[in-house]
Amino acid sequence: MDSAVSEAKPLRVALLGAGVVGGAVARLLTEHADDMAARVGAPLEIVGIAVRRRGRDRAALGVDPSLFTTDAEELVTRADVVVEVIGGIEPARSLILRAMEHGASVVTANKALLAEDGPALYAAAAQHGVDLYFEAAVAGAIPLLRPLRESLAGDEVRRVLGIVNGTTNYVLDKMDTTGAGFDDAVEQAQALGYAEADPTADVEGFDAAAKAAILASLAFHTRVSGADVYREGITEVSAADVSAAREMDCVVKLLAICERSDKGVGVRVHPAMIPRTHPLAGVREAFNAVFVEADAAGELMFYGKGAGGDPTASAVLGDLVAVARHRVGGGLGPGESSYADLPVLPMGDAQTRYHISLDVEDRSGVLAQVAAVFADHDVSIETVRQQLVPAADGRSARANLIIVTHTASDAALSSTVERLRTLDVVRGVNSVMRVEGS
Repeated sequence: MDSAVSEAKPLRVALLGAGVVGGAVARLLTEHADDMAARVGAPLEIVGIAVRRRGRDRAALGVDPSLFTTDAEELVTRADVVVEVIGGIEPARSLILRAMEHGASVVTANKALLAEDGPALYAAAAQHGVDLYFEAAVAGAIPLLRPLRESLAGDEVRRVLGIVNGTTNYVLDKMDTTGAGFDDAVEQAQALGYAEADPTADVEGFDAAAKAAILASLAFHTRVSGADVYREGITEVSAADVSAAREMDCVVKLLAICERSDKGVGVRVHPAMIPRTHPLAGVREAFNAVFVEADAAGELMFYGKGAGGDPTASAVLGDLVAVARHRVGGGLGPGESSYADLPVLPMGDAQTRYHISLDVEDRSGVLAQVAAVFADHDVSIETVRQQLVPAADGRSARANLIIVTHTASDAALSSTVERLRTLDVVRGVNSVMRVEGS
């Protein structure tokens, strides 16, 4: 280590949480102490690690056992930088605000808190003259938020389309490649540690919605909260949906979609079919990827591991180095940029396409009645395919009618489907899925 660096006053780092991510941060920060000091310009000294319970065996982290404490409130008052990786809303919010009040910059991976209360945290950071960095909150190790916030600051981002939840991507990938059912695929994800014992936050889309809110806020310079995001999970995705996608040379993915139009900003999370030729279609297993479309830069794609201890710790440490450099050299990184203040549009305004599978009577005039409903709602049909279903048990002949629409407003498409359900010739609506990425 350079003598000037070694003689510099150490920066005090407080770590909140010693779980999978927190433990990896502590271990890597200890193992690479000299390299980190050289990059920052001063040593980084862990002054404490807040945990729920002391006494657990944490020898594998390689840190001094005396650093562990259950008094997080006291710990954050004696740090230059606080790293928060405990998650959830409270006590994380209170601890972050307390840290800022005492002059500490904050690095967090807390997507739920940022999506719910990001503006208040930004305001507190500005009030107290400290940094708030959160690269690890979306897509783990993938450098994504800083490019949106800094590298593309001179450009206008039009659209962000991404796979931002590894659990759901793993489940849908297994349903596509191995024919596994939804429940079996979730069990596999749990066995491998990709899914929690209660996978609700992942499979119902809450995790992805929080990340979409953060992405949209940064990309469009507009405050977007988790409550603004339209959300559907993957629990209703069936083997038939996956098979139907395959027949269209598509694959089903849970997508976070953030779009800017002349009217405002639309943010949504839902399963959708995308062509296998699209770059996101090849994202396998528990990997994440985000596709960005900007006016000048064109199309960009960010790909990598979206979760896990070491990958997420990599993003945390990158932020730690950045804010520590600011402490050493003076100045701050970029704060909240919400100058555009665009309206957040309802889901009904979204422009999308639908894949609709109908169980219909197999007799003359059926297609005409169905087509008339689409015409009445100003929705154009792109393709129609009919599959005959053999009659059984004395019932009349049936057919599966598969329709793919052109782009229309989601409100018009939704109304179309509701009207189709009332037709006498329609026995049932088997499935409805949006089609994206073309």
